[in-house]
Amino acid sequence: MPRFREMPVSSTPASSLLSEYFDERAATFPVAQGSYHTATPVDATFTPPAGVFVVAVADGATDESVRDAGGVGDVTPDGDDALACGGVRRLEPGADGRVRYEVKHLFVRPVARGRGLGRLVLAELERRAMDLGAEQLVLDTNDSLEAAGGLYRAAGYSLIEPYNDNPNATAWYGKTAR
Repeated sequence: MPRFREMPVSSTPASSLLSEYFDERAATFPVAQGSYHTATPVDATFTPPAGVFVVAVADGATDESVRDAGGVGDVTPDGDDALACGGVRRLEPGADGRVRYEVKHLFVRPVARGRGLGRLVLAELERRAMDLGAEQLVLDTNDSLEAAGGLYRAAGYSLIEPYNDNPNATAWYGKTAR
């Protein structure tokens, strides 16, 4: 079971994960949709009460499944392997007046994929958004990220009208915070 560490997006573990995420998206972005546009997040956007950013770390610095796969190289200040990340940030209220938080930059390193870590990161982000007062959760994604779309639908998200002009997005999801 991973542990979640809240940290600034500018911290070494978070920025390293984000760089890997952006590089992977740029390399796999559908050619027919043009180029991937990177929007580097800033700390203030993911600092309570505006939002929060978390890094999932292996439960103990000797998680054998990670070590056996060659490790990941980046560690938190406590020496734990950084496996995944994500954040939530507050948006302007929707047309219905509900407090909205957006899930952003959910990423799991390839070495840690296939073990349900994305689901755990999403649940942690939802919990933290609700702790900050979220009444609605929204996110955007690209249809080429089939596993992500499946994760969001399995977590209760449904397609909604676009709420932003993200040039990378082709699908927008939302759900009521519980």
